[in-house]
Amino acid sequence: MPLSMNRDVFITCAVTGSGGTQDRSPHVPRSPKEIADSAIAAAKAGAAIVHCHVRDPETGAPSRNLSYYREVTDRIRDADVDMVLNLTAGMGGDMIFGGTETPLPLANSTDMVGASERVAHVAECLPEICTLDCGTMNFAEADYVMTNTPGTLQAMARMMTDLGVKPEIEAFDTGHLWYAKQLVADGYLDAPALVQLCMGVPWGAPDDLNTFMAMVNNVPDDWTFSAFSLGRNQMAYAAAAVLAGGNVRVGLEDNLWLDKGVLAENYQLVERAVTIVDNMGARVIGPEEVRTKLGLTKRAPAR
Repeated sequence: MPLSMNRDVFITCAVTGSGGTQDRSPHVPRSPKEIADSAIAAAKAGAAIVHCHVRDPETGAPSRNLSYYREVTDRIRDADVDMVLNLTAGMGGDMIFGGTETPLPLANSTDMVGASERVAHVAECLPEICTLDCGTMNFAEADYVMTNTPGTLQAMARMMTDLGVKPEIEAFDTGHLWYAKQLVADGYLDAPALVQLCMGVPWGAPDDLNTFMAMVNNVPDDWTFSAFSLGRNQMAYAAAAVLAGGNVRVGLEDNLWLDKGVLAENYQLVERAVTIVDNMGARVIGPEEVRTKLGLTKRAPAR
């Protein structure tokens, strides 16, 4: 796609994630209430979309508990500020091998379930957006493989589409984006699609600008994309994404720091992203404009 700066930018806040960050910062929210409160604060700071995982409130470990998702969803929909809800569907595809000499049996920490169970909370809560990790990759730790087979992705994409939930394609590498385009071509995903370019996640696409532009140049012209990078490059990629024609993701899922030695809260990262977008001469758009742009339908609070 041609390089053209985006003048109307939406910001996504990735509130908590599923990584082992819960003991590295007191600001990483654990309980459904903490997650919802952090999402609400981020929305008040300028995030149009909040991307949520859930965690065990006691340990902070990542969870797929439907009641946690339900509580987060209800609290967000009852909030006094509007936002687009984006729930992860990445959990349930974690294969952890036993080691280099004894890969089988798989480690007890493996979390592998079927497509329907991976989407169960999406069917329960009906967010406006949910994520679809469009490929398999070695993921940071030595024996952990993020596992998303073509058959599983086809099934999940069809379920999401049938539920009326917009999939956000998570492209961690160039092949993931290639397969996402095939899912659209084969009718499993509707066009125009929404894609998140995930840069700098070991061991996917590195966050150098050459690789980033290779990803951007392979996004179809009629698709909408956002991008992020991890850690200290988070804000640099806020600027890079806007300059390349995309939108912005920030949040504690991807970066714990506001400045050197200063731990961030989600709303502070959003505020800084808003400042970057404003200073580039672009405009931060709100949730209603995002719904119009992406063809989303706002869900009413459960009663």
